[in-house]
Amino acid sequence: MATSAVPAAVDALLAILQAAPGLTGVRIVDGPPTNNLTASDCLFVGYQPGADSVVSIAQDFNAAGARTRDENFDVSGYIETRAGGSDMGARRRRCFEIAGELENALRATPAAPQAPTLNGAVLWAHLTTGDLFQIQSDGVLAGLAFTVRCRARI
Repeated sequence: MATSAVPAAVDALLAILQAAPGLTGVRIVDGPPTNNLTASDCLFVGYQPGADSVVSIAQDFNAAGARTRDENFDVSGYIETRAGGSDMGARRRRCFEIAGELENALRATPAAPQAPTLNGAVLWAHLTTGDLFQIQSDGVLAGLAFTVRCRARI
């Protein structure tokens, strides 16, 4: 019996994002950066700068008899886009363009009907929150910390 749907859900989320045609050219990263990133566009799953945790989990029995449990969890992520110059608006727009592609990747389509369930790993998943960060120093950087909320039955 599974203790949590989190490992399968994070793996499925990464696979869906890596296959999303709208995210071609965006570096999809599992967890925190491990070296100096030079890519202009990155999407991190399971990482947010300064976060104490990257997945928040809550479980409870879903009915009398205690045979199955409902699990709600939030997977943290971070989008970062950077460039030389001083056009912060372009970086901000690019950040939200990538977020839009992330949201599209989680929607059901004829080609990917199981996307909202992370290919069956959860009952549903969707983009819920975001915080925008902007930095101007030797170029410009815009970052968007986001959360994908999931519900699973285990």
